[in-house]
Amino acid sequence: MFDSFAQIFPAQWQGAVLLLLAPLRWLADVQSTIVQALLGAHPAGRLLLWVVLLIPALVIAAGMWCTALSLYTIPFRSGRGTFVTALLMTWWDAGRCIWLFWTGIMRVGVALVGWVIGSVRFGLLMLKNLLVGIVRSPLTMLDGASRSYFQPGVPWVAFLVLTVWCAIESTVFTFTLQPTLIEVFGSLTGFDPNPRIMAPLLWMFLFLLVAGSFACVQVVTDAIKTKKIGTIVQMLVVESAVMFFEVIFLYRELIDAITPWIAQQSGDSVRLGLGATLALASFGWLGVRGMSWFLFGRFGTPALLAVLSRQAVEHQSGARPAAAPPQPEIWRAPINALKAETAWFHEEAKRMFELLTLPVLQLFAAAINFAVIVVQSHPMFELPFTSLDDVLATTPTWFHARPSHEKREKGRMRTPMDPMPRIAS
Repeated sequence: MFDSFAQIFPAQWQGAVLLLLAPLRWLADVQSTIVQALLGAHPAGRLLLWVVLLIPALVIAAGMWCTALSLYTIPFRSGRGTFVTALLMTWWDAGRCIWLFWTGIMRVGVALVGWVIGSVRFGLLMLKNLLVGIVRSPLTMLDGASRSYFQPGVPWVAFLVLTVWCAIESTVFTFTLQPTLIEVFGSLTGFDPNPRIMAPLLWMFLFLLVAGSFACVQVVTDAIKTKKIGTIVQMLVVESAVMFFEVIFLYRELIDAITPWIAQQSGDSVRLGLGATLALASFGWLGVRGMSWFLFGRFGTPALLAVLSRQAVEHQSGARPAAAPPQPEIWRAPINALKAETAWFHEEAKRMFELLTLPVLQLFAAAINFAVIVVQSHPMFELPFTSLDDVLATTPTWFHARPSHEKREKGRMRTPMDPMPRIAS
């Protein structure tokens, strides 16, 4: 290309033209050698060279071409010393930017390694906390439940046990009483009732009957504590009627069910009559009701009556349930944590973006400074950039109506950024 350009001139001038173009010819040869080195390496090494050396090599090439071209303009420039100083300072900025580019690559690598290590540590910590939480959660729940349960309040365990006991007793008596009841209804109505309809109705009736039996015992107990004779007599009569009904229709059926077994075991020597059957049924009622009453009935029955009457449970000691501490809002803590995590990710993303883009932008700015030095004798950007805000806020000096260097004090020492005098030196 340069030989073709030299042939334009006369033959006696071609040697001088080639001599003047020697720096440019040397740059072209050097660049071709560098390009061959970048393209001829192993694919893995080529990728590494492109990442590490491609952009710095382009900046150096731009600087060398601009410097070589500016050499031809030095004889025609005013303020040659200032221009050369500015050119050398631009090379200094380019060298710093190249070094910062390489250190930026190292910082990105270190940041990525730190992210990987942090992610692994976070995963292991989450796994550890999960395992510890799985192991400790039953103990924590048991401890919290025991602490809250032993505070004065509604005896929910006794209430639930009483309800379950009434359901069990109703189920047992439903199976024992259902054949007799179907037979009675059949003899009265002339047809057998449907067992699928009879069983649920009978179970509900027996459930209320058993629960009412516990309620009668509770009222008798309260009347004895308050020494109300009239109430005691009245409730004893009611409880006797309840006992008679349960013994005749419920517990007697149990005794009748085990009568064949008693006769078989005694060799038909023991046969239960009406009195013995009713006595055993009454004894069974007293045993079952006494056992269930002293175990859970005396604690669960007041709660059952309080639920039905919508009244507060009265405690014997007069202690009131401790006021529950104010509970935190359910969603506020997760939302605040999500906001904090989002802000952290934004900051980390911004930092990683700066690590990736700032070194490259500095090299581009250094290349532009070389071209601007050739044209205007002063750089466009002040390097190096410290953050992306500097990149966004940096404005070329020739955009202003009055350059900032014209506002500087005249008595101050000149720098490469100051305007050059318009007189030949």
